Amino acid sequence: MTTCVGTSTGWFPVARAAEVGSRPLPVGAGGRAYVLVRLRPDGEVSAFPATCPHRLVPLSAGTVVDGRLTCPYHGWQYDGEGRCVTIPALGPDGTPPPRADLTVPWAVEERHGWVWLAPERTAVPTPPRPGDATVAEPVPAPPQPAGPVLGNLHPPWRRRGTRWRCPASCGPVAGCRSGCSGAPGRCAAPTASRSTRRRTASASGSDAPTDPGVATGERPVRLRRRVTAVHRAPFQLLLRREHLDSGAVTTVHFLLQPEDADSTRVYTRLLLSAGPGRPLPAPRDVGREVALAQRVLDEDLALTAHLAGQGLPPAGRDELHLRADRLGVALRRALCDFTGTARGARAAA
Repeated sequence: MTTCVGTSTGWFPVARAAEVGSRPLPVGAGGRAYVLVRLRPDGEVSAFPATCPHRLVPLSAGTVVDGRLTCPYHGWQYDGEGRCVTIPALGPDGTPPPRADLTVPWAVEERHGWVWLAPERTAVPTPPRPGDATVAEPVPAPPQPAGPVLGNLHPPWRRRGTRWRCPASCGPVAGCRSGCSGAPGRCAAPTASRSTRRRTASASGSDAPTDPGVATGERPVRLRRRVTAVHRAPFQLLLRREHLDSGAVTTVHFLLQPEDADSTRVYTRLLLSAGPGRPLPAPRDVGREVALAQRVLDEDLALTAHLAGQGLPPAGRDELHLRADRLGVALRRALCDFTGTARGARAAA
């Protein structure tokens, strides 16, 4: 017989103490999902809710950086009390909003070779001694998103042609499985009976003290950038990053081709310009940028493997959005407009 002590004492045995290290471990307590981790080598155990409030990415995929639990998606960092102490998108002087803090369990104890959680305040001050039949509670399944979820075989997708032609004249393509040679040219997009195009832009700046142009006074230390996203729902996304001081432009064009319910081909075209009057990027520079685009794509694909379920919830009612998220929010709205789910998504939000 399995010993169940949580319902009577408020304390839940969730993992053997030896199982908890610097890699987040998913556990369950009282039907709730958490992750356990040691933020310092051989330090005490900390417990956090299972997901980051920003985009609901599982923190079991996170890492410990400088004694803080770091979300793998956008780098939000949490201290041992669950306070959000760093949001990279806000800059070094930004202050995380209070809603970014995590609601941690009332108590965490490492006792009798087990890690115990008390999700809520309990009158029992310490965990009970475990018996031979004591086992950890199973990790709860992640909750399903509220509102509609858009998948690969969503009916509007199926009514639209999705076959891309990537001939030998196609530009450099990262992750293309159609035998593109990388010679200059363009990909031909399929015709569409219905599409939604949305254009958004943002401007920002970053310090670049190692830029050679800074040393000569040609460019300031703080470089200005502008990012423009053009989304043609549902299968095209173009990102244009302009360095306003140097004139350099990097354009990334993503083309998607769903194959079945859980498989999609991703074609990535990369266009580089060093700026007006400057030589074309050298092959070595092009290769480096293509490798970077492929690495970013691989990282994103690895993260999606940790997400709950398949598809994209366009409402995002449970997510915490910042000003820096407006491009992603605009993309979801474009998908809602395309599929006709805008009314349902707004109701869910």
